[in-house]
Amino acid sequence: MRMFRTMKLDITPSLQTIAFLKGVPAKAMKAAGREASWFCVPAGGTLFLRNEPADKIYFVLSGALGAFRETPDGRGEFVGHIRPGEPVGEMSLFLGGIDEDGDGVAEDAPHTSSIYALRDSEIVGFSREGWRKLVKSEPELLEQMIRIILRRVGRQGQRNVSAAPKVFTLVATSPTIDLMLRAKALKASIERLGLSAIVVNETTGEDKPTAFFDDLELRHDIVILVTTIGDTPWYKLSVRQADRIWVFGRADAKPSNPLMPEDDSPARTLKLVDVVLLHPGDNRRACRPVEWLNAAGASRLFHWQGMEGVPCDRLARVIGGRSVGLVFSGGGARAYSHIGVVKAMRERGIPIDFIGGASMGAVVAACVAMGWNDAEIDQRIRKAFVESNPLGDYTLPVVGMVKGLRVNARLKEHFGEAEIGDLDIPFFSTSTNLMTGTQRIHRTGRLADALRATISLPGILPPVVDGNDLLVDGAVLNNFPVDVMRDMHRGFVVGSDVTRQPEGLDIAEFEKPAGFVRWVLRHGFSSPPPIAGVLMRAATIRANTEFGRDITDVLILPELVSTQLRDWEAYEETVEAGYRATLLALDQSGLVLPTHPQRG
Repeated sequence: MRMFRTMKLDITPSLQTIAFLKGVPAKAMKAAGREASWFCVPAGGTLFLRNEPADKIYFVLSGALGAFRETPDGRGEFVGHIRPGEPVGEMSLFLGGIDEDGDGVAEDAPHTSSIYALRDSEIVGFSREGWRKLVKSEPELLEQMIRIILRRVGRQGQRNVSAAPKVFTLVATSPTIDLMLRAKALKASIERLGLSAIVVNETTGEDKPTAFFDDLELRHDIVILVTTIGDTPWYKLSVRQADRIWVFGRADAKPSNPLMPEDDSPARTLKLVDVVLLHPGDNRRACRPVEWLNAAGASRLFHWQGMEGVPCDRLARVIGGRSVGLVFSGGGARAYSHIGVVKAMRERGIPIDFIGGASMGAVVAACVAMGWNDAEIDQRIRKAFVESNPLGDYTLPVVGMVKGLRVNARLKEHFGEAEIGDLDIPFFSTSTNLMTGTQRIHRTGRLADALRATISLPGILPPVVDGNDLLVDGAVLNNFPVDVMRDMHRGFVVGSDVTRQPEGLDIAEFEKPAGFVRWVLRHGFSSPPPIAGVLMRAATIRANTEFGRDITDVLILPELVSTQLRDWEAYEETVEAGYRATLLALDQSGLVLPTHPQRG
């Protein structure tokens, strides 16, 4: 259903406010204006949907639109914002108006994304003929439009700064939260990144027209609106103006559910909501963090202890699109190299704001998310994996080659009852659901359970039963989940992939394979039979070896020819390979990644 008003009138004055059309002669502008229509789309309304005919090009006069594409599993994925002065539906100019079936009639190309109004928006739409008149009078418009199209259809998933959220509404859930104090601390941190920011509260923002907020966005990189939950005009206006809503709660309080009053704000409808939990000095927790996520209808959760420092700087980087996400591939013992990656990044002062991975890569990522320093990560990984084979409790295979008791015990010893939502750094791991053939992304729940699922190599470790789901290694469907990291934040993505080298399987072992009893008599129970190598290689091999690599900002590829998937004792050299590869990748990337700010 369309939710806009349309008018045919002289809109030439409105067209002259669009910076993109600057330079078009007045006569041509007036002629094109006769082929144009003016729309007003209320917040939450639809401009057009994916697969509808693209018969117009639109320009945003005021407000903001959001572009959404459909993922392979049918979910709507947010692509980015379209702001005043920017075009929408421009692909129709190049793909539309073509007689594809030879019947003498030009067909309109379908839209590839759905466009919704994120706040009350004024839009002007040109027919193809109207656009043709503009281009005829000002040919440089065509060149400008081509540049926009190339930027928008560039490598899928790459950072697009212009599409990032700019207006953040901070919502206090308790009168004991001094949100202005927090907002000012965030503003100071954002400005240390070289970005401009402004904080607006009820006193300065209430009863202001849409143009007031448009002007704030034009003059600042980030606009922070501050409000308290309540049935007030300022609260309703703040959440409707938001590109993203951040709900601030106290970790020592339990949220009501639902947490916020019902409204039709696009940010809430599209789940562009996060929770920031504030921790008092006694660090008492009243409920599980997932309860806050569910009550707020949020997709991400952050922790903020103290007033400034590391948590504040991390939140500022997230707001400013300067956060750093680190993602690790699976790869058995080769994943030790990820430890060297972390060491090198910390030496360079590069923050890690989000982290995740698949299989053994997720285990190393979890160590970082726990807040462990280099020495503690080294000590725990050595104890859990290097000093004795974690997959050494072999059994006659029924659901797996090993019992999995060693793995279970070591996960419990090192990660205990930690919840993913309690981790200092937002974390994810992936597993594969054999019942549905889909990927499971673990972002809540007990950390040890998520890790047990993501390392459950089919045929080696018994699968994890979770209700009606049967979960195995995340590497089966996505061994380098850079796409998941891209969905988590708008900043930089650093990825370390250790599966480039093939597994060094001994062909001779498969030409005339020994029977089980003969193998045990010759090698004992301490050495894994050849089938272990086959299963590990089969679980980590990828049909598309480039998947994920083209959407990283920094790609790290350690040289691990001498380290095989089962070489659990090849620790020092593998860690060192990751360290060297990281320094090289950082130097060659040409990117200026954020570093921990220096305070005077």
